Amino acid sequence: MLVTKIESLLGGSSVLGYTINTEMDLYELSKIGIPKKALVSLVKNINTSMRAMSEILHVTERTLQRKNDLDLLSENISEHVIQIAEVYMRGNQVCNDSDAFEAWMNASSKAFANKKPKELLSSRYGVHIVLDELGRIEHGVFS
Repeated sequence: MLVTKIESLLGGSSVLGYTINTEMDLYELSKIGIPKKALVSLVKNINTSMRAMSEILHVTERTLQRKNDLDLLSENISEHVIQIAEVYMRGNQVCNDSDAFEAWMNASSKAFANKKPKELLSSRYGVHIVLDELGRIEHGVFS
């Protein structure tokens, strides 16, 4: 996994206050918590809204708005945000084009019971399913 690309989606080491070199670093970061500013960076980098992201994370938009940029998010939310960043990193890598990946994320798929991949991001298990499907696509095994 190209963990440095995940770091970049989250605003880089200057935003995270932590340099990401390995998957273990991502684990440690999720335990510490990511700053709200990293979530804001991800929202911008994946071209979504804070409202949409708050729904995915099961947190009210107002709760996120009340946080300062440097306030750390909870362990659960931080882990979920990192996993979403991983999906976007892998998707852009597999599709080799952010527009193609975005179209795939917004298209209903039989592999996902006619749901859009983006809809599955609201649970960690759904994130896992999307990552598995991206792996199949990468290897030419279509569901």
